[in-house]
Amino acid sequence: MTEKGLRILVVDDEPQMRKLLHVSLLAHGYQLCETANGLEGIQQAAAFKPDLVIVDLGLPDMDGKQVIQQIREWSAVPMIILTAREQEEEKIAALDAGADDYITKPFGIGELMARIRVCLRRVGSSDNEPIRRCGGLAVDLLQRRVTVDEREIKLTPTEYELIKFMMLHAGRVLTHKQLLKAGWGNACGEDTHYIRIYIGQLRRKIEQDPAQPRYIVTESGVGYRLMGR
Repeated sequence: MTEKGLRILVVDDEPQMRKLLHVSLLAHGYQLCETANGLEGIQQAAAFKPDLVIVDLGLPDMDGKQVIQQIREWSAVPMIILTAREQEEEKIAALDAGADDYITKPFGIGELMARIRVCLRRVGSSDNEPIRRCGGLAVDLLQRRVTVDEREIKLTPTEYELIKFMMLHAGRVLTHKQLLKAGWGNACGEDTHYIRIYIGQLRRKIEQDPAQPRYIVTESGVGYRLMGR
């Protein structure tokens, strides 16, 4: 997937933020559509047909989470939310509603561009490929086989379901709630203790140094992200 010419929709009511994003995104070769409220953002998501949407959670006419939920009803377009540092609960709720990633204000443009590239790269990967890779980590979806640097890793059924789910959403922030559902369905409710235990087990099996993980990265207070560093 070539980045040049891809369409990005920005939904943010703050003029200074829109100006910053306008200058930065155009400089990187993206086409841009800007809106200052949620209703227009939803309408432009259909009319402009963006390749990626950036949504601020604090909009004047509706909650940013509602924008995400409504777009998600008919579109799989990747969405990145803009949040204030104190909005942790809102951030988690937005990710559970269907956002792919978040970036906390204030942020550097380099960080935002990196998040955009990860989201677009994930969308551009083949959904029909039975073997998914993230750095040296590979998951064979047909044989239910996991390898690290060509070395097979023995996993329990639950560990496999978790790493498969993370691999299918590599680069995306996954909340504790999303991971609980992937590993145990709806049986575990909100008990994040299970997730911490199983992530610890997975790290001991797939990481060279579990204390400094290359693959399963903690998003403090939110969940985890699978990276291929």
